[in-house]
Amino acid sequence: MWCCRLSHLHGRLQNLLSRGVTCSAFQQPNFKSLFPLAIRWHHTASKSLNCAWQQHEDHFELQYANTVMRFDYVWLRDHCRSASCYNSKTHQRSLDTASVDLCIKPKTIRLDETTLFFTWPDGHVTKYDLDWLVKNSYEGQKQKVIQPRILWNAEIYQQAQVPSVDFQSFLETNDGLKNFLQNFLLYGIAFVENVPPTQEHTEKLAERISLIRETIYGRMWYFTSDFSRGDTAYTKLALDRHTDTAYFQEPCGIQVFHCLKHEGTGGRTLLVDGFYAADQVLQKAPEEFELLTKVPLRHEYIENVGECHNHMVGVGPVLNTYPWNKELYLIRYNNYDRAVINTVPYDVVHRWYTAHRTLTVELRRPENEFWVKLKPGRVLFIDNWRVLHGRESFTGYRQLCGCYLTRDDVSNTARLLGLQA
Repeated sequence: MWCCRLSHLHGRLQNLLSRGVTCSAFQQPNFKSLFPLAIRWHHTASKSLNCAWQQHEDHFELQYANTVMRFDYVWLRDHCRSASCYNSKTHQRSLDTASVDLCIKPKTIRLDETTLFFTWPDGHVTKYDLDWLVKNSYEGQKQKVIQPRILWNAEIYQQAQVPSVDFQSFLETNDGLKNFLQNFLLYGIAFVENVPPTQEHTEKLAERISLIRETIYGRMWYFTSDFSRGDTAYTKLALDRHTDTAYFQEPCGIQVFHCLKHEGTGGRTLLVDGFYAADQVLQKAPEEFELLTKVPLRHEYIENVGECHNHMVGVGPVLNTYPWNKELYLIRYNNYDRAVINTVPYDVVHRWYTAHRTLTVELRRPENEFWVKLKPGRVLFIDNWRVLHGRESFTGYRQLCGCYLTRDDVSNTARLLGLQA
């Protein structure tokens, strides 16, 4: 980059000389505009620190920790952590961002060991630790994984032999809770064993890690195969893999299942890691993966049964990624509830169907299917933003209870226990 810039400047200098520009011309103020504000790097005295910085006309550039970072001057002023700009007790900004001059530039910059000091035109001083800048720079975030995960198919998950957590350990110890949450964050599913087969104990279990999200289905839901809500889930029919509540603007984050009783056959639960399948699409057909992250679709739930009257609509792409690092954080896949596709221009529709088929093929590969038999005492937690679930058909009487949990609260619990979430 710098070689290109110097070559360009050399060419401009040669052009001036060929036109007979005298040396006195170089003393004119406008000659300085030919060059960047700071052409030379400022290095630290300590070689072990391996840090260099450069002041440009419109931004500050920093090389540190094997990362080249660029910071807008308004950003640097806005994120000042001095007592007058930031309340360290409440962790809230005190500075009025709208009061910052959009053309602001630091008057001076200096580095003292591992701290950068910016003095602004009004005399205010902002200081930044180098590691803080790496952690909070755009370039640093691009390299950072928001949520560590282990992608799995059936063989990978079974070979991992992920342990379940005992009910009492889950409720009464932080170690038990932490082990459960670590498994859940890594794999998107986790089990708790030896839970008394009642709705009350299931509710108590759920409340240990989160507020229960009340929806159109109530707070705790309890059902048998009586088609009481006009939904396929309330029948004895098989259910293909899907995520729940795709028709919510924010689909429910975690789903809790507890089979209280089953007097019959069949009814195994199907689990598929949607992120694993999506990653296969990314590797084999990246342009199709990209399309699935950009095309918005409507999902819809219409209910007119008894006293229940609802019309829910959720809009979003099948795959949702963070824009700065392309990390997948949500899959919205439910062929039952997908509404009319009227948010896609005609010349994109066929390409979307092709991409959707590619993802569906991966989701339906037998090696990606993990089947588990739910039974009384064994509670299953599912990351509904990641893991698709389904069910084989069954016979006999079957009672199920469960609920939806708020994702924010589960993540909060995990962070308080020292986990990355």
